[in-house]
Amino acid sequence: MNTLAEPTTEQATAPTTHTERETVERLTTGRAQIEAELGKVIVGQKDVIEQLLIALFAGGHCLITGAPGLAKTLLVKSIARIFHLKFQRIQFTPDLMPADITGTEILQDTGEGRRMLFVRGPVFANIILADEINRTPPKTQAALLEAMQEHQVTAAGVRHALEEPFFVLATQNPIEMEGTYPLPEAQLDRFMFNVVMDYLPEDEEVAVVTRTTAGTPAPIDPLFTGEDVLRFHEIVRKVPIAEEIVRYAVKLAAASRPHQDGAPDFINEWASWGAGTRAGQFLVLGAKTRALLKGRAHVTVDDIQTLAYPTLRHRILLNYRAEAEGVNVEAVIKRLLDALKPPMP
Repeated sequence: MNTLAEPTTEQATAPTTHTERETVERLTTGRAQIEAELGKVIVGQKDVIEQLLIALFAGGHCLITGAPGLAKTLLVKSIARIFHLKFQRIQFTPDLMPADITGTEILQDTGEGRRMLFVRGPVFANIILADEINRTPPKTQAALLEAMQEHQVTAAGVRHALEEPFFVLATQNPIEMEGTYPLPEAQLDRFMFNVVMDYLPEDEEVAVVTRTTAGTPAPIDPLFTGEDVLRFHEIVRKVPIAEEIVRYAVKLAAASRPHQDGAPDFINEWASWGAGTRAGQFLVLGAKTRALLKGRAHVTVDDIQTLAYPTLRHRILLNYRAEAEGVNVEAVIKRLLDALKPPMP
């Protein structure tokens, strides 16, 4: 008799269920470990760290807006170190060419003659810090944004797959607007979150200055691997969410579109462009991830409302009237949340 009989459905699914439970537990307990490691070099910025982790675990990309000198590069490098991921920083400048990002073909002599060899660019890494992405022309911006969407680059008609996981953090400097090329709305929509990194409170800034002038900080210890991140991507999508909460996320995005059915009057007055379908997708995906990080197995309205700001702030384009009246996008998002009635718990 053959002892290697086909397993029953119960036997086949049990290990997978057990593995999923272990992955959820590791993700939940890992947050405290991650914060402890980042605390060795980063002071404060808890909301920024949470939003970056949510995007990483959900498989999305982030746009970071903040003034220079706020430790953006250090934070991203530290996250890459914790997850044992390959990190590359690309400084975007007006003379940067697409091949400087994706790579190029060179002619090489071999024993069998000359042939074209593809030399990979810095985009072939796990975590890319695209510094000041609005400093480079649209053609070069598009080279990176194509890689973000397709997770591949094409050179001489040959497709080259990027390493997984693949995560892009692009920074924009809110000052020094001379000589910049703002990202179009369609390209901004590819970013899951727009994370705002602001100046620290005085006590935290004193702690940073004291720590950075006193000695060498403790090294960051790796806690996870790229394979762990890919497993987190899978488990996040399996988090249950009630239909009324999904509908709330969709309505929230739809309410930001001017001159559409159900759009509030202040949106029609102040907005020239609103969030598309991708906003609802990222709201739900981010909310699922946040629920797991908070130790919950279900999504709440608070998850949606908290992530409305980083999800919508780069998807709502205000008009000149809003600018003249001193209205910013943060205020518009707050009014949207106040105007839209959430589902009953």
